[in-house]
Amino acid sequence: MKIINSTDVPSIVHAGDTVAVGGFGSYGCPDELLDSIVQSYKANGGPDGLTWVTGIGTGDNTENEIGMNRVSIPGMTKCVIAAHLANCVKLGRTVGRNEIPAYVLPLGVVAHLMRAIASGEPGIASHVGIHTLADPRNDGCCSNQAAKDMGREVVKLINVAGKECLFYPSFPINVAFIRATYADELGNLSFDHEALTGLEFEMAIAAHNSGGIVIAQVEKIVKAGTMKPKQVRVHRKFVDYVVVAQPEFHHQGYATDVYRPELTGEITVPTSTLEPLPFDMRKVATRRAVMELKPGMIINLGIGMPSGVGAVANEEGITDTILSLESGPIGGVPVAGLGFAASVNAESIMALADTFDLYDGGGLDMTCLGAAEIDRMGNVNVSSFNGRCTGPGGFINISQSTPEVIFLFSFTAGKSNITAGEGKLTIHEDGKPLKFVDTVQQVTFSAQYAIETHQKVLYITERAVFELTEGGIMLTEVAPGVDLEKDVLGLMPFKPLISENLKEMDARLFRPERMGIAD
Repeated sequence: MKIINSTDVPSIVHAGDTVAVGGFGSYGCPDELLDSIVQSYKANGGPDGLTWVTGIGTGDNTENEIGMNRVSIPGMTKCVIAAHLANCVKLGRTVGRNEIPAYVLPLGVVAHLMRAIASGEPGIASHVGIHTLADPRNDGCCSNQAAKDMGREVVKLINVAGKECLFYPSFPINVAFIRATYADELGNLSFDHEALTGLEFEMAIAAHNSGGIVIAQVEKIVKAGTMKPKQVRVHRKFVDYVVVAQPEFHHQGYATDVYRPELTGEITVPTSTLEPLPFDMRKVATRRAVMELKPGMIINLGIGMPSGVGAVANEEGITDTILSLESGPIGGVPVAGLGFAASVNAESIMALADTFDLYDGGGLDMTCLGAAEIDRMGNVNVSSFNGRCTGPGGFINISQSTPEVIFLFSFTAGKSNITAGEGKLTIHEDGKPLKFVDTVQQVTFSAQYAIETHQKVLYITERAVFELTEGGIMLTEVAPGVDLEKDVLGLMPFKPLISENLKEMDARLFRPERMGIAD
């Protein structure tokens, strides 16, 4: 291992290289390594023609020059292969404008593909992605026309033992950019202050076994022999270079400027100190989802409104349900907003690739996920809309492998004025963009696949609840105070099936005090 300055990094990376980048959303980005490439390209025109491979693209949900937004430069960047680009808004919009080809794979596929590359396997065969955007009969993981024109085959439809599967082929990793907390003098890496256990190990081994190099960004160098063996996640044998980062490039996450030890398990804090969600229409819908929880369940929570399920469960005193995030934490209370992916007081922080072993094999009992578009058949789009590419993240893995799926979202998008109180919902002004559409722009969740695999699927909003049936979505509940024709059916471009037992949503949802669900 050699300790170098970040200004040395561009001379190690060559034009046309494929670079794997660690990190997950707000956490773990090797920012100084990325910045070094950008500054070199702007000054010298190289290295160029790079292919970037990552899971959940890092960013702070803005177009700021941070995280994977840094690589939004056509020419310097030849191609992006990722699971999710919503956090790095600038990169997602650049892809949406067709300026950089991008392929979006399910997050679990990215994780397991790193393992396959590391172990010299030809790729991975999986049920994950059938009938969705990943399926070659649909988009074949192409997020834009530039990717289709490039013609890179990142997925194939195959048949294994009489069943349709998708095959995602391996490819060599020339460079791995990863981030750790400490490196010792020999190059062993530990991740003490990192909130998550991401793909750093898998990426390092994939690069090393591809004949590539591994560059680690760290907070500090410590004396050799001071790390306990179980602290060492990446052995020195697989680390070629170490860069000690400047502090401004090495925050624990973009949501905080200070280290939060309760996110790493170093300390635990009283959950009574956690702020409850504000009482609004988002909380109404979240409460309705919490009513579906059953004792002993292990459930996954997605980003956005679903992440609030943990806060409501905590407020209601529900302690017999285990919350899990695709980023690895199990137990505790998930952080909402920009800090999503970490949990306060997590009982376990699994490695990302291990988490998707659990998920893909059906280890979850339930998941709560968001939705941007829903069509008459019950298909859901969260991956591409309004000229912006976001990708599926872990959405496809989770939604196709879990027996009970809840989509949790506001009935309309955009600015609205909707209040809850006295046991009912009052709609003063509604959002204009419709979330229910005749046909989704891209299939991230396949209702057809869900019917074939006998999943229970609910679509929960602040004013109505729907259930997936073989004939499409069926309206089963309506909020008290809501005009069924004007506020529900009148805002849908199609008429859903309506249950013979259509009922009102529980009035407790629309009162500010605790519901007493645990009782």
